[in-house]
Amino acid sequence: MDAERFQDSVHGFLSCTQCHERFGENPHTTPANPVSAGVERIAREISRKAKVSAVALASCYKCHAEIYTQVLDSVHGKNIVEDGRTDGPLCLDCHGSPHYITPVSDRASPVNKWKVVRTCDKCHGNETLAKKYGIEPDVRETYLDSFHGQKHTLGLKKAPTCISCHGYHDVKSKNDPTSPVFGTNKIRTCGKCHKGANKKFVSAITHKEAGPIPRYAEKGLILLTMSVIAFTVIHVLLEAFSDIRDTFFRKTKEEEHEESEEQVS
Repeated sequence: MDAERFQDSVHGFLSCTQCHERFGENPHTTPANPVSAGVERIAREISRKAKVSAVALASCYKCHAEIYTQVLDSVHGKNIVEDGRTDGPLCLDCHGSPHYITPVSDRASPVNKWKVVRTCDKCHGNETLAKKYGIEPDVRETYLDSFHGQKHTLGLKKAPTCISCHGYHDVKSKNDPTSPVFGTNKIRTCGKCHKGANKKFVSAITHKEAGPIPRYAEKGLILLTMSVIAFTVIHVLLEAFSDIRDTFFRKTKEEEHEESEEQVS
């Protein structure tokens, strides 16, 4: 572990045993310290997910009890607790190593606004998981192709990302009536940014690939824009060439008149 990075993280003020409860001050002794009831309960529920220590993985509950409860009640948490699987993400899958977690406002954080789409895509863009759970593996691509995604790519801070619509720790299945993207709930969700959003409006917001008409319309507009730009550039270059030619290679009418007068005289 990098001690300096740990000190700079949001957990830098914690001692080792605050998370690794089974250990005493001497890490080389047998881990036999008692564990708090809440952490012990969570550790049992997520034991199949833990690669090393379920207690350490569950220790986030000590400081983040409300959030941890939301996670376990989410579609991600239920994958572990109720379905008995290990694909559902927990704290470390999204936030990274507990020793080096940085604030969400830090661009280095995997859940920062500018990185969270890529973080979600680690699972949602995985074809194996997509096939296993019947989800679309190209959600990141369809998002980036959308108006929201393009604004995000251009750096607009207010552009929505995954968590803006689907939620943070309490993400629900799109088939869950309590999900913000379930049925008519989308009207309220979209209405947070788009005042007056209605059923027809929200029906256009989807991760599905655009049909042929909008796709070809987009290509047509791009072609038209590029043609106008190319025409403008060519026009400017021709004008510049004409001015240069007239300045350096063509005699002005006054010069021609003077020469003709000299010849006459």
